[in-house]
Amino acid sequence: MNQSLTVPPELLHDALPTTAKRVSWFVPGRIEVLGKHTDYAGGRSLLAAANVGITFVAEANDEGVVRISSDAVEGTVELPLAENIEGYDNGHWAGYARAVVTRLVLNFGDQVVGANIHMTTTLPLASGMSSSSAMVVGLARCLMDLSGIESTDLFRRNISSAEEFAAYLACIENGMSFGELVGHRGVGTFGGSEDHTAMLCGVEDSLVQYAFCPVRREAVVPFALDHSFVVAVSGVLAEKSGAARDAYNRASQSTRDILAQWNEHTGREDSFLADAIAATPEAAEQIRGLLGEGNYLRKRFEQFLIESDQLVVQAADALLAGDLEDFGRVVDLSQHWTDVGLQNQVDETRALAALAREEGAVAASAFGAGFGGSVWALVPTTEAEEFAGRWLEKYIAQFPEVAGRAHTVITRPGSRATRLELELA
Repeated sequence: MNQSLTVPPELLHDALPTTAKRVSWFVPGRIEVLGKHTDYAGGRSLLAAANVGITFVAEANDEGVVRISSDAVEGTVELPLAENIEGYDNGHWAGYARAVVTRLVLNFGDQVVGANIHMTTTLPLASGMSSSSAMVVGLARCLMDLSGIESTDLFRRNISSAEEFAAYLACIENGMSFGELVGHRGVGTFGGSEDHTAMLCGVEDSLVQYAFCPVRREAVVPFALDHSFVVAVSGVLAEKSGAARDAYNRASQSTRDILAQWNEHTGREDSFLADAIAATPEAAEQIRGLLGEGNYLRKRFEQFLIESDQLVVQAADALLAGDLEDFGRVVDLSQHWTDVGLQNQVDETRALAALAREEGAVAASAFGAGFGGSVWALVPTTEAEEFAGRWLEKYIAQFPEVAGRAHTVITRPGSRATRLELELA
């Protein structure tokens, strides 16, 4: 286990004491340094908030409707304050907004007020940096501020830390209940709370190591001041709709299938795969015996076990020791097991990771849901712009069809979601 600084959960000191007429929030994207598809099964991740994100400006209205507009898309989405809102499924971005409004009304009723909300973004959409979860976080925070939800007894009984807040926001997406806060259909994906945790609990100039189910911070890992992440957006949209959503959910469902076999075999009632693995010293080997050899479930199990129990911790230790060569070795193993175990890579993301290493990156890895999206590369800050141009040029030469869609973003670990301006009622 790494020896990085261990700290208590963040407190919700951003909560408003009363309602507001107008609020503004900045919500960062996130970089999943390691921890691929581990959070919803109770595993651990190494995360950073980005310094690019979405800015929300929200003003209350008395019309019983939430209107949302964005500089990134045309038109305005109108969502009535109701427990069941029709439309905006099949991957439409407004499906995430619908899930927020529906869930808040279901959980907090007439407390929720209408609002006009405008979003501006520096965060690449459908890129793997979790623009969808950033939208959920920002819309929820704006509506909660305008409605005074965080001051209610119901909220305070169920949510007392930023980590618990992140877990609740994840439940808005995946449809699960959270304490007394009853679940709804969500957005159709069975994800966890990694993204929301990075956005609400990120630490500037540091990575944060979290374990999940429940969300708990294990460590803060200071990030080398002379290095930055270059994120290459592959140009292959990491959408979670149709066949892509089915593929995404396969990774999640597989951990449930493994857990079901374990519980049936042992008579236990473990809730998450990580709980099953921790049940006895022999549990991992017993699970291997149940799964057999060479099939997807076995490969997925090995990927989860190695990523969560070994690679995340080893990567944090390497960074703390200043051993960037070892960090690169660990990340290479993660990328390998992502391809072999999760099977969520495409030719473009494989090529980006390999090209980054060939061009001298300390480490490089695909991240996010997979099936497209982005790859991060760690490079000296003074070389970041030159590296980004060279990396992108070689990538487009290999995949000319993505020209015009692929691009790069340079970022260091940023701070958590922040309220930018406030007018009290």
